[in-house]
Amino acid sequence: MSGHVYKQIEITGTSSDSIEDAVKMALAKASETVKNMRWMEVTDIRGNIQDNMLNVWQVTIKVGFALES
Repeated sequence: MSGHVYKQIEITGTSSDSIEDAVKMALAKASETVKNMRWMEVTDIRGNIQDNMLNVWQVTIKVGFALES
């Protein structure tokens, strides 16, 4: 039988530098325990404000990974 079956998880990464870094942090951490990651989708972007300034980006992503046969 050919084809793949995927599962998806939702995770949130943070970065004080950029949205892109927040996504990279989330993927890097997920890769420590999740195998066969294939795609990601940004579902939410937020920012933490401290002293009236942006402090930290918070980016939530869905990550799809192929289930092993």
